[in-house]
Amino acid sequence: MMEISLIRHGQSQFNDKKRVTCAEFESWVDNYNASGVQREANYPPETLLKITSANVLITSDLKRSIDSAAILHPEGITITHSLFRETELPTLHAKHLSIRLKPSTWAVLLRLLWFAGYSNACESVSEAKRRAEKATEQLITYAKESQSVAIVGHGFFNRFISKELQRQGWKGKKKAGTKHWSCTTYMWSD
Repeated sequence: MMEISLIRHGQSQFNDKKRVTCAEFESWVDNYNASGVQREANYPPETLLKITSANVLITSDLKRSIDSAAILHPEGITITHSLFRETELPTLHAKHLSIRLKPSTWAVLLRLLWFAGYSNACESVSEAKRRAEKATEQLITYAKESQSVAIVGHGFFNRFISKELQRQGWKGKKKAGTKHWSCTTYMWSD
């Protein structure tokens, strides 16, 4: 039996929630991407089990993914690759738009625009889905070679990988854990 576990990174240490303009939000995203993650008192047992028992451990090349893997499995040897990065948010060239919103509001608004087809300065939804297909094929290759794989990745991109695994016939186990540190495991048996 082969197994692929998709784990979401921990909560970012960067928690600046002050209202920003759209132009300032781009800097906010840069700071978010450059930050590590918060340590917790406890981690979901299922997540810890899957990451420590995996024969291959993968992260994206974003700091929050790398740091999360190091926290959950300090002795783990990881493969880090940009293929598994989170889907980006488009930028709005609205220099004269002075409205200030919470960063979470900008993120939702820009994500909705992205799903509606607006992808200024980032990969489109269809490009992200194609990347998820490549990432899924890479995960399956690792699983064929080593039986069990865990990836510490990101919310939206992990969802795209989940859909691709399901499309290819992998059976998923219900998500365990909280919003951060959650784990969804897919299995393949011949």
